[in-house]
Amino acid sequence: MRAVIQRVKQSSVTIDGEIVSSINHGMMILLGVAPDDTTDDLNYLVGKISKLRIFDDEKGVMNLDVATVGGEILVVSQFTLFAQTAKGNRPSYIRAARPEIAIPLYEQFIAEIGKASGCRVGTGRFGAMMDVELINDGPVTIIIDSKQKDY
Repeated sequence: MRAVIQRVKQSSVTIDGEIVSSINHGMMILLGVAPDDTTDDLNYLVGKISKLRIFDDEKGVMNLDVATVGGEILVVSQFTLFAQTAKGNRPSYIRAARPEIAIPLYEQFIAEIGKASGCRVGTGRFGAMMDVELINDGPVTIIIDSKQKDY
């Protein structure tokens, strides 16, 4: 399971011209699921992300988590995080999970990140063509992969 976490001032998801979810100050998470991912991968990411100290304290040091700053979270599924680009110029997505594996883990991630953080969680729509807008605060962008825990 792979996540790209961005600290944002605001973020939104629009589908067919309609805003389906939006947040203010908080985290925008792009989430990719691999075929061999399990709830262990999910629990690892939830634990890391919910406690990730990427928000500034009173001294301007990134020392606070999303809940401490009263932030919100927006989660968007993104299978392209598992793109393979080694051969040729057209990415391959064979390392991304099929919907029957990805959807339950994506939905469970949303529920668990909400519980662990205590924050309001907005979402995109799995499999939809989405327009995702954000104002990256910093910019701060962190990548976490459940299979690369020492990274």
